[in-house]
Amino acid sequence: MNIEELYHFLFETMPGIGILVGGGLVISIIVCFILERKTRKQFKNHEKTEDDWSLFDDDEDES
Repeated sequence: MNIEELYHFLFETMPGIGILVGGGLVISIIVCFILERKTRKQFKNHEKTEDDWSLFDDDEDES
């Protein structure tokens, strides 16, 4: 398989575009996982306070 065939497959066919999108998602998930682990190692002794932000925090009970 030469470069022209590979280019045609990846950028001009639906399965090739699917592979590019899927590969991008997998790479993004791996990078996010690695960076999250590094952040948790760096801030492992962090004590929670009232001002801490949480993804799962319910804003409705602040009223």
